[in-house]
Amino acid sequence: MVTALVSHEACKGHVTPPGHPEQVARMDAVLGALGGMDLLRVKAPMAAEDDLLRVHPAAHLDFVRGAAPSEGFRSIDADTHMSAGTLEAAYRAAGGVVRAVDLVMSGEAGNAFAAVRPPGHHAERSTAMGFCFFGNVVVGAMHALEHHGLSRVAIVDFDVHHGNGTQDLVEDDPRILFCSSHQSPLFPGTGMAHEVGVDNVLNVPLPDGTGSKAFRDVYERVVLPRVDDFKPELLIISAGFDAHKADPLAGMMLETEDFAWVTERLCNLADTHCAGRVVSSLEGGYDLDALGAAAAAHVGVLMERSA
Repeated sequence: MVTALVSHEACKGHVTPPGHPEQVARMDAVLGALGGMDLLRVKAPMAAEDDLLRVHPAAHLDFVRGAAPSEGFRSIDADTHMSAGTLEAAYRAAGGVVRAVDLVMSGEAGNAFAAVRPPGHHAERSTAMGFCFFGNVVVGAMHALEHHGLSRVAIVDFDVHHGNGTQDLVEDDPRILFCSSHQSPLFPGTGMAHEVGVDNVLNVPLPDGTGSKAFRDVYERVVLPRVDDFKPELLIISAGFDAHKADPLAGMMLETEDFAWVTERLCNLADTHCAGRVVSSLEGGYDLDALGAAAAAHVGVLMERSA
């Protein structure tokens, strides 16, 4: 088996205003770091309307399409902007996760990493925000449930920011377990431990300055046992690398090796419960060197496990 890398040049067409941290150079950093790896390289397709409509109402799709400018920028909020290439990039980001799910479920790949942007975990059911337009990983999870007939999908989000959008999209669906570790307080101000959905949401807020030991400990004691108890048939990772100590947008102090460690532990659970089926999708990570190094460490573990 191989690890699939799902991406598309159009993801670089989403251009943000000068100085914006979610920049085109992020894709260059990730793809450059993965350039020498022996991966099954697959182009991300445009998401099908049916896949998006499982997650977002038609009015939201209409809003995003209607907001897309033909030139220049259009601001959705103070953080979230569209350029002429954003709409295609957003459709390919969600479609890339769906394609990754299909590759893994069909056995064409042992696992897959979707190197796509814009990210998705802040996009709520009817609100684009936090650099995000569509709930990419939830689109993939719902495709796995409805198209591939699965009963249980787990989403684990180790981005430094809480995946408020993912939570909003899944908190009433017991077929999906959502686990998020994140710095708190920090944008978007959600993700408290008492937010549990229909007993399918696990939030683990961590203080500013959290380092490797505390991060690994909370995964060993809290996150991994919860995923183990859920016994998922597919594991999806929201792979944000902005908890790295070099990242400018937050204050956690993880090392590159911590992303390899958590990936390995999650792969262990996938081996136990879902024949190793793991789909990972890029979320945050804004120091370019740290982003590339952490993404390479993450994908390196996926490759070892799919070999």
